[in-house]
Amino acid sequence: MIIKKSSEQIDQMAGAGAVLVKTMNLLAGKVRPGVTTFELDQAAERFIRSQGCEPAFKGYRGFPGSICASPNSMIVHGIPGPYQLERGDIISIDIGVVRDGWVADAARTFPVGPITPIARKLLTVTEESLHLAVQQVRVGNRLGDVSHAIQQHVEAAGFSIVRNLVGHGVGRSMHEEPQIPNYGNPGTGVLLEEGMVLAVEPMVNAGRHTVRMGDDHWAIYSEDGSLAAHFEFTIAVTADGPRILTPWHEASGGRAAA
Repeated sequence: MIIKKSSEQIDQMAGAGAVLVKTMNLLAGKVRPGVTTFELDQAAERFIRSQGCEPAFKGYRGFPGSICASPNSMIVHGIPGPYQLERGDIISIDIGVVRDGWVADAARTFPVGPITPIARKLLTVTEESLHLAVQQVRVGNRLGDVSHAIQQHVEAAGFSIVRNLVGHGVGRSMHEEPQIPNYGNPGTGVLLEEGMVLAVEPMVNAGRHTVRMGDDHWAIYSEDGSLAAHFEFTIAVTADGPRILTPWHEASGGRAAA
């Protein structure tokens, strides 16, 4: 069952999103060679709690971290630990924030110093695919329109959509219906209606789309060891168009361009 939210509830989720964005911006300033993923996790947790919020991931199904920190070929669900960032790495940071019982969820992939041209292209294309997907999060469109926008852009650039992992609805629970694949056919799937809130999250490999599970049974890697990128927004379907509840550029107010 898809749980639709009122405009007031969406505003509450946007409050969680605002804290998330500030947390992500804080970590963006700390991503540099020599920093450990544990240090990033600790900084995120301290800040989230200082804002009267809770890290949504900590303890979720036993996950030990406050963020997911996934370097290089690790796509998602990296447990923060002793790994030290190195010049030329890329690092995907996924954050969930709970504020007054409402969840916001978002992710970005950052370069660690100068990176290779293929890594730079991977980050650019993946982020672009997310913004193209946002444009499809409109009343009357279907979920396949969102998924197809991502797939078309990513595959045209020569990269691969991770097919084993999906986005999801979000609200009082971190994972709600519907599931949101990053590939699909336009005009198919669930009809988008006002009040739906979606966590749309392209996960893209530079090589093949297949994945493998890490030994810790959390981290998921590209099977061929190729670089992976992950970008995510929490987006509300409103009568006025898509509303990004976790906008990187806060001055935009979260409204996507028509």
